[in-house]
Order: sequence, then C-alpha cells, then structure tokens
Amino acid sequence: MIAPLDVLRHFSANLDDALALLKRLVEMESGSSDKRGIDGLAEFLAREFVARGARAEVLLLTGSGNALKAVWRGTGSGQPVLFLGHLDTVWPPGTAAVRPFALKDGKAYGPGVLDMKSGILLCLLVCGALHEQHLRSNSDVLFFFTPDEETGSAGGLPLLTPIAKACRAVLCVEPPLPGGGAKTFRKGVGRFHLRVDGVAAHAGVDHEKGANAILELSRQVIKLQRMTSYERGITVSVGMARGGSAANVVPDRAEAEVDFRFSTLKDGRRLERRIKRLRPLDVRCSIEFEGGINRPPLERTPAVSGLYQKAKAVAASIGMELGEGETGGGSDGSFTAALGIPTLDGLGVDGDGAHGVHEHILVSDLPRRAALLGLLAQELSQ
Repeated sequence: MIAPLDVLRHFSANLDDALALLKRLVEMESGSSDKRGIDGLAEFLAREFVARGARAEVLLLTGSGNALKAVWRGTGSGQPVLFLGHLDTVWPPGTAAVRPFALKDGKAYGPGVLDMKSGILLCLLVCGALHEQHLRSNSDVLFFFTPDEETGSAGGLPLLTPIAKACRAVLCVEPPLPGGGAKTFRKGVGRFHLRVDGVAAHAGVDHEKGANAILELSRQVIKLQRMTSYERGITVSVGMARGGSAANVVPDRAEAEVDFRFSTLKDGRRLERRIKRLRPLDVRCSIEFEGGINRPPLERTPAVSGLYQKAKAVAASIGMELGEGETGGGSDGSFTAALGIPTLDGLGVDGDGAHGVHEHILVSDLPRRAALLGLLAQELSQ
C-alpha cells in the first residue's frame, strides 16, 4: 500500500501542471444551454481520460449537451467506485473573455472554476495517479459527468441511474461547504409553474365584469408562502411573478414560478400534494400548477454517515480535518443517495462564490483534495 503522505506529495509536486489544465478547462466554456460548448468539453475530457489509461465514451444526447463516462480498470473484481460530476456551468458563452482565469493571492478565479471545473480536474488527477501507480485500486473506478446538472439533470439522470446502481459508493465532486466540509445532507428541491386565468374587462367602464388574475395570483402567493415551516426544514418561495397587459385592463392572466425545499421525501410529497390541491378564491378564476419534485433530498442515512467516517479517517492520514454539514441546494448526489447507494457530496475543492462574479478556489486545497479522493477510492476498493 502506498503511504498517504507520498500520495499528497505527488499531487503537490505537480500543482503547476494541474493549474495549467484547470485554466484550459475554465476557458472551455460550457453553460447549460450551450450544447456546442458542453459537447466540446466532453470530447476534450474523453481524450484526457484516455491519455491517463482509462476508457472513455461520450454519450450522445439531443435535448441537452452530451454526457461523459470514463472507466479506469482495477486489478481485481468487485463493485466499482463512482466519481460523479457535471460538465455544465451557469455562465453563458463569452463570460470567460470578460472575466478570464486568474491567479491572485493563492486563489484561482474564473467562471465555473469552483462549480465545477476544479472538481472535473480532481477526477483527471486521480485517474492519472492510478495510471502512474501513485494510487492503486482493486475495483474499477468510474467517472461520470452529466451535462445539465444546473438545470435539473433531465437528460443526464436516465444515464446516471443504471451506472450508479452498479457501484458500491458515489463520491460527488461538488464544491464543499464553506471551510471545506463534506455535505452529508441536502434538501430536496421542487418547482411549480403557477398559471391563473381570469376575465378581462375595461378597468374604467366594466371593472365589475372582470376577474383580476393578478389579484387571484396574489392570494395564492400568500397561501404558498405560509406553507413554509423552518422547524421541519420546509421552505416555499414564489421567486418570479408576472401578469397583465395594460394598466387600464383588468388582467385575465398571471403566472408565477414557485420553488419549494424539504428535508425528507415524505414531507416533499406531502407538500407537493398540498400545493396541487389549492383552489381559487374567486370562482371566476381558474388556477393550474405544472411541475413538482425534481430532486429528492440527500438524507443523512447510516450509509452516508458510514462513508463520511471513512473519508474523515482518510483525511486525517494526510493531516487534513474533514468536517461535515448540510446545505439547501440540490445536486446529482441526491439522486444516487435516494437509490440507497452510499453517497458523499461536497468533495470538490474549497473556495467561495459559486454562481457569483467572485467565484474562486483555494489553490493550496487542490493537492490535498486530490489525495483525499484518490486515497478514499483506494480504501473503498479493498
């Protein structure tokens, strides 16, 4: 078995090369709606994984960018370990030209550098270390990247599910909690589009003949917001609303976008049913909800807790303290955890500013994160 500190020294000695590769990844823009950019990144990564001794396959999709699967063949048998990430970022094409990759004061800046080009980089580094025998794995190590995690993984999830079901554990390279902690709990996420249809009328001549859709929408918004229960970990938020056509017309249509979060799948389903049962107060209006739960929660099950304890022990072997905690955001790790597969999320590089203009990673965290992931995969393969 290779000494943990030797693995850390390997990644530290190759930090400059890793940063050069990270710069290339950031410059290869891959916004969720940019199929050309995502497909180009998938092809580039496939070549990079092959160069590191893996087999790689670009999985073609039409409704989104393409996905990527790579496999490093282990020396024995047994269920593989899955590294899980995503190719897309929230940034549109052209952002990198305005806000290019930059190194300053021990930090690396750039659109998508934290979420999650640096996580993709970690996967390449671990695969390279396996190929060069700085790490060893008895079982196969899989790397899978969805193309649309930022928008709900509608295209990536059907590909991810059968891959994940064949694995013993999932290591998700999403950004960690502030300070570097792993994510052992995530809230579930749901979305609804609410439409209200009323009756149009002249606001001055026939006001009483109108059924104001905006007024009815406002009443429904109040009902929705009151479903929030901080004690149960439930939040409902109407984040966007629009309606009407002119100031002198009683509006006959209004719409809203509703976000809801929940701590348990049971609460999520109950909340979903409750929202769908809402009825208009003005009987001349009609309301319609479209949508529902799109991500289950990542609950802190014994399997998740056990995987975290293994990661914590591996981190200690390289002088690293790995904390844990929860977050309200969702990820593809929520899907794999809901399948009953031990999943540990937030194993990416420490930093700050995901989806913000100050997005960055801590350069010093790159080597130890790569070492943690590689050593954990090695441990799980025994």
